[in-house]
Amino acid sequence: MDIDLDEMEEKKKMAVSMCICKQCPSFMECGESIGYCFPTIGKSNCIKDEKGCICGSCPVTTQLGLKHDYYCTRGSEKEQSEK
Repeated sequence: MDIDLDEMEEKKKMAVSMCICKQCPSFMECGESIGYCFPTIGKSNCIKDEKGCICGSCPVTTQLGLKHDYYCTRGSEKEQSEK
């Protein structure tokens, strides 16, 4: 399956623009890109503690049909689905 890199970049921009990660109780500012659910971003390198999760209420979850949570600590939808 060929992946259109331009389409992937557009979806990434959309995900980041709609992202509500910074409102999450688990979020920790450390200069990373938000949008941890997106496969090219993936989990955080600095967020370690799960203090609550709002992924289920994020518009990206609905838009992309995501099913998991705690993307910041457990990895993107793709990473969690492969476990």
